[in-house]
Amino acid sequence: MSFDLKSADATYQRLMGQIFKGMLNRNVEVYVDNIVVKSDSCLQHIQDLKEVFKALRDHGMQLNPEKCAFGVEGEKILSFMPIHRGIEPNLVKCKAITEMRKFENVKEIQNLID
Repeated sequence: MSFDLKSADATYQRLMGQIFKGMLNRNVEVYVDNIVVKSDSCLQHIQDLKEVFKALRDHGMQLNPEKCAFGVEGEKILSFMPIHRGIEPNLVKCKAITEMRKFENVKEIQNLID
């Protein structure tokens, strides 16, 4: 019997919506497993981070310090680009995926995964 969570993505998004209620689309963006705190100024960013950390603390959620990045100004984070409009996909990586050649057999797909 399988105990896999069938709708983990939807459950996570609902949880993030509850934790960051009132902050989403104002100063917080959540996409897949990334939380981006965006601000116009350094002083405002400190206030926004305090608000985000308080919400996380109130809900008993912890961040992995090895995966955190602070003070990033519109650069690439993983394969996404946080900009003033929100989070957008990295077009270079999207183009590379769409231009990939068709795999001939299962072995080529397995080599890609390894």
